[in-house]
Amino acid sequence: MLTDQQLARLDWVKTDGMMPVIVQHAVSGEVLMHAYMNQQALAQTQSTGRVTFWSRTKQRLWTKGESSAHFLNVVSITPDCDNDTLLVLAQPQGPTCHQGTSSCFAPAASDWGFLYQLEQLLAARKQADPASSYTASLYASGTKRIAQKVGEEGVETALAATVHDRDELTNEASDLIYHLLVLLQDQDLDLSAVIGNLRQRHK
Repeated sequence: MLTDQQLARLDWVKTDGMMPVIVQHAVSGEVLMHAYMNQQALAQTQSTGRVTFWSRTKQRLWTKGESSAHFLNVVSITPDCDNDTLLVLAQPQGPTCHQGTSSCFAPAASDWGFLYQLEQLLAARKQADPASSYTASLYASGTKRIAQKVGEEGVETALAATVHDRDELTNEASDLIYHLLVLLQDQDLDLSAVIGNLRQRHK
């Protein structure tokens, strides 16, 4: 959330009391929506942890998800360099757009956004019928088999690199990443945990 110092620097005069807000998925980086906050909406967002805007059509405070329960849970709020726009990183509960898509800007998903969507699909397959899905059959085969597949794909990826076969390397690396994501899901882990660990190492 914004500190007292950051709040004091916000330029409400420049924005005529209505601050533009960009909401971005805290994990995938996907841009979810754009709207506006006045000071009251920002205060409510900070106090509740759920993104609240000033609705120009309703002419009142509007908490995203108040009717659909598809709330946007705040992870962080950051002002831009001119202190006249806010970037909100959020964890959405369900689709953000009223049309049922993850973003109001869909289908403009980035490559990293696709990786997050793939991870969510693999997580959902944990409950699927093994006869209907290769991924579900991997989960059913157990951790040892999934780990074995990661090892096999890792070796095949390395071999493709040693012979400088770019097409084969791309295919084998894709297989490796897919099976690694399945293994992480099998262990109730996700890419966020791995990225967090890498960030700590980077420091």
